[in-house]
Amino acid sequence: MRNGFDNEKYLKIQSERIKERIAQFGDKLYLEFGGKLFDDYHASRVLPGFHPDSKLRMLMQLSDIAEVIIVISAFDIEKNKVRGDLGITYDEDVLRLRGEFEKAGLYTTYVIITHYNGQKSADAYRARLERMGIKVCYHYTIDGYPNNVELIDSDEGFGRNDFAETSRQLVVVTAPGPGSGKMAVCLSQLYHEQKRGVKAGYAKFETFPVWNLPLKHPVNVAYEAATADLNDVNMIDPFHLEAYGKIAVNYNRDIEIFPVLNAIFEGVNGENPYKSPTDMGVNMIGFCMSDEDVCCNAARDEIIRRYYTALNRLAERGEGESEVKKIGLLMQQAKLTTEYRRTTVAARERKELTGLASAAIELQDGTIITARSSSLLGPSAALLLNAAKHLAGIAHEVKLIPQSMIEPIQRTKVDFLHGHNPRLHTDEVLVALSMLSITDENCRLALEQLPKFEGCQVHSTVLLSEVDRKIFKRLGVELTCDPVKSV
Repeated sequence: MRNGFDNEKYLKIQSERIKERIAQFGDKLYLEFGGKLFDDYHASRVLPGFHPDSKLRMLMQLSDIAEVIIVISAFDIEKNKVRGDLGITYDEDVLRLRGEFEKAGLYTTYVIITHYNGQKSADAYRARLERMGIKVCYHYTIDGYPNNVELIDSDEGFGRNDFAETSRQLVVVTAPGPGSGKMAVCLSQLYHEQKRGVKAGYAKFETFPVWNLPLKHPVNVAYEAATADLNDVNMIDPFHLEAYGKIAVNYNRDIEIFPVLNAIFEGVNGENPYKSPTDMGVNMIGFCMSDEDVCCNAARDEIIRRYYTALNRLAERGEGESEVKKIGLLMQQAKLTTEYRRTTVAARERKELTGLASAAIELQDGTIITARSSSLLGPSAALLLNAAKHLAGIAHEVKLIPQSMIEPIQRTKVDFLHGHNPRLHTDEVLVALSMLSITDENCRLALEQLPKFEGCQVHSTVLLSEVDRKIFKRLGVELTCDPVKSV
């Protein structure tokens, strides 16, 4: 598995770019941080070599001049909105984020609750945070935001919001997810800073789309596939083209809101220092690809994975038909089919040969291993064993887990736990291997291969159970499944 991204170069030039932007404004810069700060797995998948915590590491280089504000919407508190990737509510994620930032040495000051209009759940959350010694501000709902510029730039608009008393040159504004109101927080802070005679500026940090890559570059198309549920569309920035005669890529929401932002900036600071939404950004990630072919191939894989994810959601929950159609169209435009994914082809060939549910894994050296379901094992459990044996140099015909051990587990699952599927899942196979490894050298060797699964690709011809999906995720495996329910 080759890297296509120079992470050390990124850390260096990205921090330098932010310092340049701080100097442009003088006293202070409010930096709206879009996306995930320390667990950006999408970026690490489409840009092999990018570390999921790269943005956090970059900010740590600025820790002596930076502080962090975390934003959460009162609407999200009220409806207990959940982060799909972590399975925790946004209000709990604020505390998780704060703990991670402080552990990394980043000075974290305020939590700002936006869209506040007297919600009792927001009041209770504020009281909880304050009992923990965390400073909290309210930012109120403004009628007609963002178009009612006259009201926004007044004492009844931004002026009504609590002001967060920040003390450092760089103020990073982040949130558990989209729609939290980060930009409005930055603009409100600028309004209050200006009233206090402080020269402050605003900039935006969005990793994707990458502004200096072509519109239809696979890395940018992969971002569009990742946000298909939000209806984000990558576009040529018309304001940038008009101002500079140069092509830059942005996305529809930033382009659509720019005229309004321009008016708000003029109301707050008297002028807008930016001629385009692209101007507002500081992202340097597009300058750090060391092997474009590697990144293009990784991005194409990601587009297909996103397509399978949407197909599975539609099959299991009946949701996201428009998402499937949009990603399907993106694949068509990129001249991609699911057969681009080697594991998809291998798993389907094994299924056609055996007539049974099958799975395939592509190992780090490019080797493809396949497996089929049996009366004892599901396809994912069988695949895990086959791949571990291959990596450990154990002959394929060697049975790591004897049938005499599998059958009692099956009886427990069916007779006592009233399960319908007697086949062992991946977690049950791993527990059995662990127990046997005490006395069996082959089992011990097989278990020691698990770290080598990280970054591997797997495809299954049937939808896997939630248990199997979680095991693969914990192993760092990128999984896709045909939208077919197992029998």
